[in-house]
Amino acid sequence: MDKQTTHFGYEEVPVEEKAGRVEQVFDSVARRYDVMNDLMSMGVHRFWKRVALERSGVRRGHAVLDIAGGTGDLTAKFVERVGPTGRVVLADINASMLQVGRDRLLDRGVGAQVEIVQADAQALPFPDNTFDCITIAFGLRNVTDKDAAIASMTRVLKPGGRLLILEFSKPVNAVFEKVYDQYSFHVLPRIGKWVANDADSYRYLAESIRMHPDQPTLKAMMENAGLERVEYTNMTGGVVALHRGIKF
Repeated sequence: MDKQTTHFGYEEVPVEEKAGRVEQVFDSVARRYDVMNDLMSMGVHRFWKRVALERSGVRRGHAVLDIAGGTGDLTAKFVERVGPTGRVVLADINASMLQVGRDRLLDRGVGAQVEIVQADAQALPFPDNTFDCITIAFGLRNVTDKDAAIASMTRVLKPGGRLLILEFSKPVNAVFEKVYDQYSFHVLPRIGKWVANDADSYRYLAESIRMHPDQPTLKAMMENAGLERVEYTNMTGGVVALHRGIKF
């Protein structure tokens, strides 16, 4: 791979094509996204997100940006935490996912309290030093230029603010990793075909996980962007890792 190409799952594609192809994937899965998350993780994604929420340090009056927020489950929890004096922004590059997120938030009764912004994580349309906390859950692996996205997120964090990246990662046990691979590449596409009539999109999602930087590499990328006290916590044997860094 050179600077003119990038990974779309295991496929090497021109850089300018990736965003459009990722958009097609999420246009396809948007309406079934919540159901698929429950099936793929057997409901464990809710625990992973709860850990991220607890480690966010968000409190009343804070400004929070939830990037690639999808259907808005984390966003709704942040609304509860920041209270009426706080600010919560749900951002996603994909219009279909934002529409689903908006509908879900309205159903929860918090839609009016959330700003909805269609935005590219690589070039966030916010002033410097805007947010007390930024989260991106299961979205960074789909970004073309991850370094640019981390730099953009760091830029719009306030001094003392926290960036949390919740993402699928590399299992720490070799035997477990083999079982996980079998599930990801053989079971997951079949579930996608059965539930969403779309095996290819879920095959891409499995491949995108394998192409994502491992835990130490992502930690180094966050440090290179200027974040400090960067640490990560493995969950479910490293299937998922929560990285957290602070801007000083």
